[in-house]
Amino acid sequence: MDDFGNLFKRHTYITKASTSLIYGILVSIAVNFFWTPGHIYSSGMTGFAQLLNTISSRSLPVTIPTGIGLFILNVPLFLLAWRSIGKEFTAFTFITVLLSSMMIQMLNPVPLTHDPIICAIFGGAVNGFGTGLALRNGISTGGLDILGIVIRKKTGKSIGTINIAFNSIIVIAAGFLYGWPYAFYSVLGLLVNARVIDMTYTRQHQMQVMIITDRPNTVIDSVQNHMRRGITIVNDVEGAYRHESKTILFTVISAFEMSELEEALEESDPNAFASVSDTVKILGRFYEPKP
Repeated sequence: MDDFGNLFKRHTYITKASTSLIYGILVSIAVNFFWTPGHIYSSGMTGFAQLLNTISSRSLPVTIPTGIGLFILNVPLFLLAWRSIGKEFTAFTFITVLLSSMMIQMLNPVPLTHDPIICAIFGGAVNGFGTGLALRNGISTGGLDILGIVIRKKTGKSIGTINIAFNSIIVIAAGFLYGWPYAFYSVLGLLVNARVIDMTYTRQHQMQVMIITDRPNTVIDSVQNHMRRGITIVNDVEGAYRHESKTILFTVISAFEMSELEEALEESDPNAFASVSDTVKILGRFYEPKP
């Protein structure tokens, strides 16, 4: 059993390291192929690193490259994550940021187009896919992710306000440095980036599930073996067609867990009827895996 656990952990580590490399390649493509040629700024620390690069190239004797600036800006956040979140989380965040910084520096810019709208849309899409992929595999891309986790852990509040304020500074800077149309182009890129992240990283998207079955205990055991979710039981309901006794089970899952739910139902009761609908808001405790 210990050998299986070690093998599983090793497989998880390899998956996370591979995802870190993929993210590094994608963010470097976004920066070097789209954002830099189009004068578009990203969100978070990547955008701040771009801002430092632009300002230093214009006002300082030494230019701070975007890749190097990205790593330097994350150093104090690594220390914060090490103390407040965990060593394994910090290690993989360090690897992800290091690979991203290296790939941004190593990948030679290839300006496919200078059209700011195209650069904003495709840069945001490429980076959003990479970020969503990283989040799906339990990897932080550094920057404001770390602050968000620490603040939520200590206060229970989200970092939404800080995110908005930080990104507003970047957008305003884009307006001053390149002209106000580029500030709006950067906003477009941020919106595309956020939308693609939501499409790729579905763990935060909750859905309500209603299951009608005549094998409730088997279904409950199967579902809870596949995922950590509470289930509410409504006994002694009757079907209107055959007037058979049924049981209704209610639970809430993330969209990320949809395939696990389907597998659990197929194993326990292939004839069960399940209805899945989006939830607008959840009040109370909803389990989310720790990073």
